[in-house]
Amino acid sequence: MSARTDAEAAYFALLRAIDERDALLRERDYLHAERDRLDAFAEELRHGETALPRPPTRAVSATTKPLLEALGSRRAAVIEALDRVDERIEAAEAFVTECEAEHQRLRSG
Repeated sequence: MSARTDAEAAYFALLRAIDERDALLRERDYLHAERDRLDAFAEELRHGETALPRPPTRAVSATTKPLLEALGSRRAAVIEALDRVDERIEAAEAFVTECEAEHQRLRSG
């Protein structure tokens, strides 16, 4: 391959690395927002149930517990993904840095 072709390949690798890093940053933002939405919904569910008159409370209560359990399972999955995403972002940042250095080296040399 020619030096120009190598530099172009490095440039496109850099663009892909940046796209992947940016996707991870968007994923982290989504996960934080999703955790907050789930927390707010669960709190609203608990609060709303206490305001109901007695007769419909039993029918609503019968579905509240399974719903809160499902929310808890989803929240746990979100938290687990959040625990891993920062490490993935760090790796992506390091790869972007490597790609930038390689592209710069090929362009100048």
